[in-house]
Amino acid sequence: MMRLDRRPPRLAVPLHPIVRPRTRLALTSRLAAASTLATASALAATLACSDAGPRQFLSLGTAGTGGIYYPLGGAMAARLSISDPARQYTAEVSGGSVENVNRLRERQTDLAFATGNTVFEAFSGGQDYQEPVADLRILAPLYPNMTHIVVARGSTATSLADLAGGIVSVGPPGSGTEQMSRQILEAYGLTYDDVTPRYLSFTESATALKDGAIDAAIISVGYPAAAVLEATTTGGARLLPMAPDRVDALREKYPYYTHGEIPPGIYPGADQPLHTAGIMNWVVAMADLPDEVAAGVVRLLTDERNELAQVHEMVEQIHMEALRDAPIALHGVTQSWVEANLPAGS
Repeated sequence: MMRLDRRPPRLAVPLHPIVRPRTRLALTSRLAAASTLATASALAATLACSDAGPRQFLSLGTAGTGGIYYPLGGAMAARLSISDPARQYTAEVSGGSVENVNRLRERQTDLAFATGNTVFEAFSGGQDYQEPVADLRILAPLYPNMTHIVVARGSTATSLADLAGGIVSVGPPGSGTEQMSRQILEAYGLTYDDVTPRYLSFTESATALKDGAIDAAIISVGYPAAAVLEATTTGGARLLPMAPDRVDALREKYPYYTHGEIPPGIYPGADQPLHTAGIMNWVVAMADLPDEVAAGVVRLLTDERNELAQVHEMVEQIHMEALRDAPIALHGVTQSWVEANLPAGS
């Protein structure tokens, strides 16, 4: 819901070809720079429009600072603020997908990022949602998440099943990762009763892995993820694959998953392709989001894509064709864009 003079508070979809891996140093540098560049752009946009009268403040729910949602959201908010002189967009730190959808429903935020599982479960009234969020709509696709199963230095585990009896970070409360952790453990015949769950953010998980305070962490995120880089580079952690038959078992019950792969060379010690479960991320809002705001998001990821990619590399992994397999209904503006640009059978 748009507000005037508001102070910003603090599917089984096909995975598309991923940009060829670059060096870890270059990738890390660009990820670290994204938030700074986005903040600078937003400040410049605000100053440039200061003579245009009061602007409407719109918020974009992201996640914690250790993943990709927050820096990518900052970059998108900055570009949207530049393109829309009537509105100021702000990326907000949050608990993640579940919290974001709940805040959309309660009209406490205007736009949000969310994982495909959260979007599907919320719309249909499934896991964590007693009542369907029937007015939830997809505005645009983001990049695919890959399930990172990270074990601490010295661990002898070769499979998630080996972590029974261990201490496992499952993601912060209110996050899509925490939802997914339950489902991924289930694919290996485990529940929270079989492990000691810790509800840590990505950054907290990286620190706990380095300190030996946990045995493993389940992190659903695009790659390269800063927290996973930290844990593997300075903490000696390593990643476990997911067996294809376990991903198949996951897909049988939760169709929004797909087979995914983390390419070699992304993380230290991972010199071979790592098979895992993938899931799409989406930009979502409520059905009554003004058409001009929805159109701005679509335009940003199509006509203004190159400008956004200069700020955040993950844009190279965003493909509008994923809208063909969206897990829930599209916003009216997005639906019209699909009908005009992605005709059936093309």
